[in-house]
Amino acid sequence: MQHSNAFDPKSNAPAAPAPIPLFEGSRWRWRCVGGSVIRTIFCASFCGALFCSGLAVTSHAQGFPANPPVIGGPPPLPPGATLVPPQSSSRAVGPVTQNAFVDSDNDSRNVAGGTHLEPPIELLRLIEDGGVPATLDELRLLQRQQQRVAGLAEACTVSVQIGPAQGCGVIITPSGFVLTAAHVAMRPGESAMLTLNDGRTVTAKTLGMNRGVDAGLMKISPGQNSRDSAGREIPWPHASLGTSDGLKSGMWCIATGHPGGYEADRGMVTRVGRILAVYPDRLVTDCALIGGDSGGPLFDLSGKLIGVHSRIGNDVADNLHVPVDHYNESWDRMQSGDAWGFLPGFRPVLGIRGNSEGGIANVVKVGPGSPAEAGGIRPGDQVVSFGKVDISDFESLKAAVSDTMPGERVKIWLRREGRPVKVTVEIGRGD
Repeated sequence: MQHSNAFDPKSNAPAAPAPIPLFEGSRWRWRCVGGSVIRTIFCASFCGALFCSGLAVTSHAQGFPANPPVIGGPPPLPPGATLVPPQSSSRAVGPVTQNAFVDSDNDSRNVAGGTHLEPPIELLRLIEDGGVPATLDELRLLQRQQQRVAGLAEACTVSVQIGPAQGCGVIITPSGFVLTAAHVAMRPGESAMLTLNDGRTVTAKTLGMNRGVDAGLMKISPGQNSRDSAGREIPWPHASLGTSDGLKSGMWCIATGHPGGYEADRGMVTRVGRILAVYPDRLVTDCALIGGDSGGPLFDLSGKLIGVHSRIGNDVADNLHVPVDHYNESWDRMQSGDAWGFLPGFRPVLGIRGNSEGGIANVVKVGPGSPAEAGGIRPGDQVVSFGKVDISDFESLKAAVSDTMPGERVKIWLRREGRPVKVTVEIGRGD
């Protein structure tokens, strides 16, 4: 009988270094930011707890690598999208994509409620080309612009809770679409609790996700808007969409989020830094991300959304973000609830081989040291259910495993020698 391999971990091959996700493994990690030491813990789901109240990060002025290749070509906008030009100035900053993913019945030319803020003309050089302020007055203008953008970003930066796991998101349309990281959304159809900047909580549903770049989408459930004095629903505050096309190393950026979860006394945490590198599948900045930041927004200095926080690398400067254009390119699939792909180095692993003889998922072999062995699965077991999914054969088990995230704990019902047995397995990570 030919056995099918259900994500059997590879052996004897040393694993290549991989970026450390914010959700992987419980471990202490110390990070030095601008001379200060910050201690974080990364929990088994994807979130971490922040052990300091408030964080301001400034980037180093020198030492940037040569410009990497940038993302080429602006993606087509979804139906109903409208480009909104910036306010007139003597020097154009480029078109502003105001909520490119809005519903067609909304007037996307109305920029009220967005985060775009036309910068002073004196800052256009820094915004377009990066670099360091040339004068003290320019530095003060830069600080003031950052503060104003952060103030607008606070209303649309939300804390996201799905079960015991916590991350962030950013509202991008008046109707309540929320961009986040795929590992925060986990899978389509999950119920999420969002905490707004004023402490109010609303419910949302996860939609689709492109796990290949860690892009996820959710939507605030209807009927939860505040109302004005006339009884009309007030649209959700939302970010102004930019583009990740044309970004380059050295450009200034602003990261916001609720690391460790929403805290009323602390509020949103803002970090100011610069783009270190631009690749087709990720942006790298020196805006230090911390456990629980995943899914939060990355803005340019004009308040346009250019990325979504994804994960951290092996160095304090390796902070990775999903380029915002990926949401545009995959909008229809994600809005319809489709989920596909996985990040390189983060393929979900169970570690068993089996077959579908008798119309059931039979476990034939359990990999030594695998998550399945650690969780108590044995050869000869039959898998009846995997989390919330009923298992009909070995192929359906493989599909259920592929819909999980590394570090996620899953309850599995087995049939062992005719008796039901329940085990809990923490999903592993493969190449």
